[in-house]
Amino acid sequence: MALTEPSFHGDFDYTATGVLGEKRSTMLHNELHLRDRVGHVKTRGFDLPGKGFAYGLPYDRREYTAANALQGWNGTYLTKGGATKTKSATERDFMYLNRAAIGGGLVKAPENSDYRATHDARRLPFDKKEMASKMRSRRLPPTMVFGIPSRPSTPIFDLLEHKYQDRWVKERQNQLSAKKSAEIKRRVMSAPAGSRNHGMIYETRACLLRTYQNPVDPAPLWQLPRFTKSAKPHLQTFRKDSAKAAAFRNLETDKIARQGDFGTGIYEKAQS
Repeated sequence: MALTEPSFHGDFDYTATGVLGEKRSTMLHNELHLRDRVGHVKTRGFDLPGKGFAYGLPYDRREYTAANALQGWNGTYLTKGGATKTKSATERDFMYLNRAAIGGGLVKAPENSDYRATHDARRLPFDKKEMASKMRSRRLPPTMVFGIPSRPSTPIFDLLEHKYQDRWVKERQNQLSAKKSAEIKRRVMSAPAGSRNHGMIYETRACLLRTYQNPVDPAPLWQLPRFTKSAKPHLQTFRKDSAKAAAFRNLETDKIARQGDFGTGIYEKAQS
């Protein structure tokens, strides 16, 4: 009688331990302990749902019948408040905050963080899927060139003439004047109606003398705080302050015989 090899049929036949070793239920769900079966797909260690499980997404559409029509079509009308517009989520616009902080003269990291803590700007979030769908629906010309255009070079003459500084100073002055005019208008409108005189202001000599203000020097240009104290000459060529003052006095007297707007050019020729 021929001997036959005993066969073991169980849940642990295709695990790392086989028929030997300790058997734990977690081995049947661990990918490291499972072994492949020839001619069968991998189970991946997950249990399949039952026979009554339906795959797919739920279909929430209601099938209206005659009963719904007799009941007044419940559920088809809008709510009492009417159509409500869903508020889309927004995110902080850090690019706008950075530009506004630089425009206000805030260049240091602590100043920028304080500005962000006291100001807020929002924008709609960037949707990559929506942008991709728009790009697919667009018809691009055959000569379309993809990429980012190169930034034009900064003209050196604008840098030498300080045009960017002058433009920034002018914008700041316009902002301050607009803010001041808005504040004056707010004060006038907040005053009682009887004291406004219906927008008519009669200026007399006494009124002009009372509102006269002594002329003051204009505010100096804005400078970086880090350069107000540290930007000093490294070399002191004069031994004393009196020697420096004497040199400047000699320069003032020497300007008479020199050419140029500032009297620092070449000496003029003697005229007979």
